[in-house]
Amino acid sequence: MTTTRTTTRTDPMSQTAGETTERTTERTAPASDTAPDAERLRRWRMVLGADSADSTGRTLTGQDAAMDGALDALYGGGAGKKPNGRGTGGRSAGLGASAPSVARWLGDIRTYFPSSVVQVMQRDAIDRLGLSALLLEPEMLEAVEPDVHLVGTLLSLNKAMPETTKETARAVVRKVVEDLERRLESRTRATLTGALDRSARISRPRHRDIDWDRTIRANLKNYLTLPAPDAATTAGETGATPTGTVVPERLIGYGRSSRSAKKDIVLCVDQSGSMAASVVYASVFGAVLASMRTLSTRLVVFDTAVVDLTDQLDDPVDVLFGTQLGGGTDINRALAYCQSRITRPADTVVVLISDLYEGGIRDEMLKRVAAMKASGVQFVTLLALSDEGAPAYDHEHAAALGALGAPAFACTPDLFPDVMAAAIEKRPLPIPDKEYQP
Repeated sequence: MTTTRTTTRTDPMSQTAGETTERTTERTAPASDTAPDAERLRRWRMVLGADSADSTGRTLTGQDAAMDGALDALYGGGAGKKPNGRGTGGRSAGLGASAPSVARWLGDIRTYFPSSVVQVMQRDAIDRLGLSALLLEPEMLEAVEPDVHLVGTLLSLNKAMPETTKETARAVVRKVVEDLERRLESRTRATLTGALDRSARISRPRHRDIDWDRTIRANLKNYLTLPAPDAATTAGETGATPTGTVVPERLIGYGRSSRSAKKDIVLCVDQSGSMAASVVYASVFGAVLASMRTLSTRLVVFDTAVVDLTDQLDDPVDVLFGTQLGGGTDINRALAYCQSRITRPADTVVVLISDLYEGGIRDEMLKRVAAMKASGVQFVTLLALSDEGAPAYDHEHAAALGALGAPAFACTPDLFPDVMAAAIEKRPLPIPDKEYQP
């Protein structure tokens, strides 16, 4: 006999980072099937949980039972429990608000599941069970698996964090930041160094500054076949190789190196609560850009107030703890501050990272963007700088910026160096997916 069950549960056997497997109206097979069917039943039993899977006839033992218990504490009937330990109905499973039980649970999931799944389960536990307050305890932070989302949660709790927890929190944040720097720094440097070199090429170089490879390639259309120098010497010869020359109508070369910065970069980052992951990545990229001598980098974060964190860019952890996630949004005020700091418009790239939910003066914001672009500033609007894909954003404001020639789109950390390179070279931006273009 087959039965129909409906539930939603994380699948520990097949889930990857960022995935939550939903199984709706699925049918279980008879318990008397062969070995492959028995394994399939075992997997369904793990996915569906005890309440919804009694008809599978599977009894979990050993590690399977322990894994199921860890999953049931989060995704079982107890997922409706309130932080005070009282449930909203259903089964009595759950983590409650007990620090020791949560610490044991964190240890269990790190034992049974890969790191990518652990990060998803931690995030779900914080969201579903309201466990943010427990992260204020040092022993909790020592048990968690650090990731970008955890850093965002810690930053939102920064002001409420007791002194005994702050050092542990900084250690967790530093581990994530250092991992991101190792992953992102080398490619960012290589991509932007090439873009800066190309943007510095000049069309009337001195002889010693000519880039001969690029000059020859650019002038191949001007190749001329030359006549033989002496017809008598070549009379009767067959298969003689013709000779020719490239006429260099256009010379390409590099400008002379200068100790001054070639480009000014302004990162203007919305620090409202929904932008937590973007703030983390922007801080890391800001530190990488600031370490390049050919760039002058400024980092500005804002909500309804504006804070310039440029002097802290040598340590992105200090930058992150200098932010204050949450609050309102005044993009116009932030852009007014950035505009006042621009001294070389033609050599400046402004990157606004925001979901564009403006609480300030909308028309003034658009006028500032238009004025900056008219002066020669390269203006880039990122709805998010994260791996999360297209976020919720103000479509009307995004469309208005697009009409000004500053299309708004979401950007992954891996794509960010290419976006910056295109802006530096003043060429079209590599928008990742036209579907998310307003």
